[in-house]
Amino acid sequence: MSEPNAKSPALPRSPELLSARESALLVVDVQEKLIGGIRNHRSVVWNIRRLLDGARTLAVPFAGTEQYPQGLGGTIAPLADYFESLPEKLMFSCRECETIFRQWSDRGIRQILVVGIETHVCLAQTVFDLLAAGFQVYVAVDAVGARGEIDHETALRRIDSCGATLTTTEAALFEWCEKAGSPEFKIISQLVREDPPSE
Repeated sequence: MSEPNAKSPALPRSPELLSARESALLVVDVQEKLIGGIRNHRSVVWNIRRLLDGARTLAVPFAGTEQYPQGLGGTIAPLADYFESLPEKLMFSCRECETIFRQWSDRGIRQILVVGIETHVCLAQTVFDLLAAGFQVYVAVDAVGARGEIDHETALRRIDSCGATLTTTEAALFEWCEKAGSPEFKIISQLVREDPPSE
């Protein structure tokens, strides 16, 4: 029989929550000749940048890709500055950049938060391939975009129905952070209090 004042054992943390120790951030094809046509593109880029800042603060690995940069341009500033290198691809799915995922898997990463463009093409195909490879996949709905609303919304419904988890930038940042009271929390708190850009 336990003592009356004995501390109850802590509940286990849900595996549905993003973990800074077991997840990575993938930024898909946020490129110069694509971004201008994306609906609400300033907000999409702002949210991706906040996730990159949060990932860097909390030591969450991150990587980005570029779809045929010779024709579509490179990753836009200031996002490009976050990456040491950006693998190129011709395949719409990022599975062509398999080295990224092999390295992450070797490090014990089982969760991948996917952001970028376009929702119904490169992003969706990447999500489906990552699910097929056994990763737990998350999509921040406010950090993805497409040119057409129906393409964007339909892709999100399809992604959801196939087993990926839809989330938001702020939810992901707080799940990575997990608790208040740390120097990292102060930075995350500043990120979530930023004023959004005007479209």
